[in-house]
Amino acid sequence: MSEREDVIASFEESGVLSGIRWAYLSATGRVFGDYSEPAGLDATWVGITRFTLFRDRLDRAFACGRYAVRDGSDAGLSLDVLQAELTERDIATLPRLAPDLVRRADLNGSPGWAWQGWSWLLASSAYGKVDELPWPQKSPTKQRVARQRNPDPDQASLFDDFADDEVPGLAALVAAATYQLDRETLVVAHSQDVDHDGRELVIGRARLNVGGGDAWYWRHDLLDVPPSEGGRGSITKPGPTGAETVPDAPVRLRRLGVEQPGRAGGEQ
Repeated sequence: MSEREDVIASFEESGVLSGIRWAYLSATGRVFGDYSEPAGLDATWVGITRFTLFRDRLDRAFACGRYAVRDGSDAGLSLDVLQAELTERDIATLPRLAPDLVRRADLNGSPGWAWQGWSWLLASSAYGKVDELPWPQKSPTKQRVARQRNPDPDQASLFDDFADDEVPGLAALVAAATYQLDRETLVVAHSQDVDHDGRELVIGRARLNVGGGDAWYWRHDLLDVPPSEGGRGSITKPGPTGAETVPDAPVRLRRLGVEQPGRAGGEQ
């Protein structure tokens, strides 16, 4: 089984992909509903707002950050906090995930989330350009993620497009800048075309495309399947799914020592 097959199968089975899909669809739905060109909103507003809402919805789906409650705490997370500003569809489709399934794992200020030995960061893309993301032009953190090992050594080399006399120098530069991450780190890339309600959401292993070329060793389209309609049957601790539940009831618990999000701005 390839790394891609193993990752997608395990992430899907655990419910991680359901949480990511829900967070993205909730965020982009809000952006599409609020966008108004006559009001002066532009592409910059769309990108910043989508990123901010996506980050917030991921924390909601996985009970992280301000949506987490510590074990042993007398205070519970109320439904009015969890469901604030969500649509009825958002509330109905919010996956029921175990409260300790995923934790925040920010990397150098870039918002990240971790499950078992894997983590993922977010990366914004221009619509239709997900496969051409220029990692050398991204933040140092994203470049480090893209410098991780090739999961399939039989694939073409990163430097195949360069002349023979250029390869040693480029290889030395990349090797010198290689950063050893604590865990295997993937990237969730997202884009949106508000004019035509177009959406793109992928998860994959970033590839440092020096000189251009493919931005991924592998990537998987997360919008190939329909979103969850009310959670997964295998969850042992159901969370809230409807507004009729009594407000102010504890709905999710987190272990002590949960990581808090990085700085408010973060990376896109």
